[in-house]
Amino acid sequence: MGLLHHTVMYEVDFPNVARQKATLIKTTKELSALVGDTEGERLGVTTAFSGEDYKLLEVDLSELSKLSTALKEAGLDNEVPTLFIAEVVLTYLENSRSDALIQWAAEHFSQACFLLYEQMHPEDSFGRVMQQHFSQLNSALHSLSQYPDCEAQQRRFFEKGWTECSVMDMNEFFTCCIPENEQQRVQSLEPFDEYEEWHLKCSHYFVLTASKGMEPSWTPLLSSMTVPHHHGPVRIVGSINALACEVRSEASGLRRYGHHSALITPNVILTTGGFGEENGQHCRMRNFHVLIKHAGYWKAGCVKKENHDKRWDERLYHTVSCLSSSLALVVGGRTSPNAALGMLWLKFPKTCNDSDPNDITVELVSLQPAAEPFALRWRHSTTEVIFKGEKYLFIYGGRSAVQPVLGDWYFLHTPEISCTVIPVEGPVPEGRHSHSACSWKGGVLIAGGLGAAEQPLGSVFFLREAEHGFQWQTVETHPPLIPRYSHTAHVHDGKLLLVGGVWLHSFSVPGITVIDLITGLCLDYTISVEHLEWPLMLHNHSSVFLPNEKELLLIGGGGNCFSFGTHLNPKPVSLSLRNILTRH
Repeated sequence: MGLLHHTVMYEVDFPNVARQKATLIKTTKELSALVGDTEGERLGVTTAFSGEDYKLLEVDLSELSKLSTALKEAGLDNEVPTLFIAEVVLTYLENSRSDALIQWAAEHFSQACFLLYEQMHPEDSFGRVMQQHFSQLNSALHSLSQYPDCEAQQRRFFEKGWTECSVMDMNEFFTCCIPENEQQRVQSLEPFDEYEEWHLKCSHYFVLTASKGMEPSWTPLLSSMTVPHHHGPVRIVGSINALACEVRSEASGLRRYGHHSALITPNVILTTGGFGEENGQHCRMRNFHVLIKHAGYWKAGCVKKENHDKRWDERLYHTVSCLSSSLALVVGGRTSPNAALGMLWLKFPKTCNDSDPNDITVELVSLQPAAEPFALRWRHSTTEVIFKGEKYLFIYGGRSAVQPVLGDWYFLHTPEISCTVIPVEGPVPEGRHSHSACSWKGGVLIAGGLGAAEQPLGSVFFLREAEHGFQWQTVETHPPLIPRYSHTAHVHDGKLLLVGGVWLHSFSVPGITVIDLITGLCLDYTISVEHLEWPLMLHNHSSVFLPNEKELLLIGGGGNCFSFGTHLNPKPVSLSLRNILTRH
């Protein structure tokens, strides 16, 4: 019989729901055999079903006197060690009623344990999307207002009579409480590429265990098991206001994620690919869009394709490298986690109307010969480097349909796009995807990313030109960079700017991090969203830095959460960095 021998389970639900469950059990042969149907025996008027070791009670949890009577009639002995399991239940009760239930359980059972699983962190953007989802279902989450985080929930249980209590978010739980071989089994069950939504959802749910009267004490979530908060709490030194970018024409085509935006001329931004909203439907994006700055404001438009018969393949997580104002190279991307794509040329007219976005055209041209196998990847980076005065594109990292993390690299000589072997020395960085890469001093800066264990990385590397090739060099930061991925990055005046992303600090979201590449000083700024009318998603976005204005333009961002649906930033967002870039 295993560990549950002599254990009886009492399930409590609303009367109408309990009766439906009872009918389902009785009419399903396998379920009846599993719980041992006692052929209609009822222990009290509130028992909807009674099996050998399973009792189903039809009681409203908020009516504690009826609950006590029903459990007693069903045979529950409150002197026997008892485990209460509440999986997203208490939050649907008014706080006064759920508090009373927690206290009642502590007072009426001499040896008791409590296992609680529900939501937290309503205040950030993902938390707002989560709340909107449940509000649309007419299922408000009452606990969030009074108990918004792990610490508040822990205090709650101590105040209601429980002597032991430990709590962790689900990122910590999965990493520390699930055996590594089981983690790997789960990760390999099916193709998966929604890392951001997985980590964000896990940071908004917690598991709590509490006990009283247990000998020895029951503390399954030991503090030694928790994931160390990387290098302590987040150090915030300031805030940057996010402002909706006023676009003088329809910009719905920029509602997307997993796309790429590139500055093809000083005032023209091209956005390609991704998943978003097109013709009123959510889909992989077929159309290209441009933003043009003219006379001090932005205009948006859809790019005309000269060869409509040429397939774009509707790719996500690709890169676009502008080799000139009339030529760009697309590398990699995917349609699904089983289908990676190769390379493609984008050709623009040498002179284009930079005042009317709808007049810009693009020609799609396949590479001849066919794209090399090394390009069949996504969530990678493609960055311009210079070796002995010649320009190369440095393709690094990412993932493929076969390998969940890649740590290799290739040098493509431009403009003929031939793969060139250049020696690279120094400590090789850990393989990663969803990192950032920026050109600097002829080399490339690699920051963050998601590693092989599906944990964010906090390392920064500089691939610099050496006498006979390139050399990897670690960039030390102080305080240490908080690990993150799915961010964007830019270099300006000797400073590396990291924008947004996902980290495993459940109590905050990444904003702007400024790293001084000379001193290593690392400073974090929050992004204030008080002037926005929607939850700002700072992952799966693209960003363009306008050096003259010292302004960042965030385009798109968001994701497709398996629990809460698709959430997309509806407009481009402007961040003025003038104050923080002139301050240091």
